[in-house]
Amino acid sequence: MKAVVLSDEGLAVREVPVPEPKPNEILVKVAASGLNRADLIMAAGRPHGSLGGAGAIAGLEWAGEVAAVGAEVPEFRPGDQVMCSGAGGYAEYAVTDWGRVCPVPKAAASPVEAATLPIALQTMHDALITNGRLAKGESVLIQGASSGVGLMAIQIARLKGAGTVLATSRDSGRRARLAEFGADLALDPSDPGWVEQAREATGGKGVDLTIDQVSGGLANQTMQAAAVLGRIVNVGRLGGFTAEFDFDLHALKRIDYIGVTFRTRSVEEVRAINAAMRADIWEAVEDGTLSLPIDRTFPLEQAAEAQAHMRANAHFGKVVLTV
Repeated sequence: MKAVVLSDEGLAVREVPVPEPKPNEILVKVAASGLNRADLIMAAGRPHGSLGGAGAIAGLEWAGEVAAVGAEVPEFRPGDQVMCSGAGGYAEYAVTDWGRVCPVPKAAASPVEAATLPIALQTMHDALITNGRLAKGESVLIQGASSGVGLMAIQIARLKGAGTVLATSRDSGRRARLAEFGADLALDPSDPGWVEQAREATGGKGVDLTIDQVSGGLANQTMQAAAVLGRIVNVGRLGGFTAEFDFDLHALKRIDYIGVTFRTRSVEEVRAINAAMRADIWEAVEDGTLSLPIDRTFPLEQAAEAQAHMRANAHFGKVVLTV
């Protein structure tokens, strides 16, 4: 089969064997594969848990038709239309644990639309509801909101009864569109006044729950914008993996600073995340209440160009490969 693999020269399209599903796995004939920021980290040579390294097939989410299932798979059968998270999605066929698979929702008009959803749904339900402990009426701030996962976070927060929903983007055009997805106020984190604007929007209290995809040099400002006893869930590090951290501010506000990643989670933990998402918000996925805009599609052979488009940070929503 054709696949996009990591090499010392970057992404390369190569012929590789079709993977064989293990007893707990599903083999999918891929029709579309969504791009994610973690793909760029892998392509740059920074290992992503056990997924990195030369020769590994890139891609963390995809949609298509079930081609085969292992003996221990309880739910899906050949011919089912599914969307998945896992590893090796930039390919004509991909395997994953059955617990990371969802049926394609009725509202998805194509595999391209379905391929935008798995990671955004799993990541942001886990961040907002499980780790963030969002309560009805609480204020929420989404740092880095114009990405697919950021837009999904806004929508889930609104669906679950958040009060004021704030969202950030450095691009004025993208900020102007955040209201379409449920943001009450779009902030520019490069504006020195954004912290005070966030406080004013929350009646001077500060933000109850922040989903932070930026971290880096914004970490201290994010804490300044937080309420006393606020929670900050560190989902991404687009602003850098390290930075100065104001430990005194953290202590004074008694902030819960929570780190999340899929890299160190067991198969059972990831199954539980997907199951919790489906149990809680699947109806809104099925009817299209939760959906993502498609910025641009590229054929599989142009995976390097697709990643360059994402790396340029000019997209709004999801970039998708078609197979």
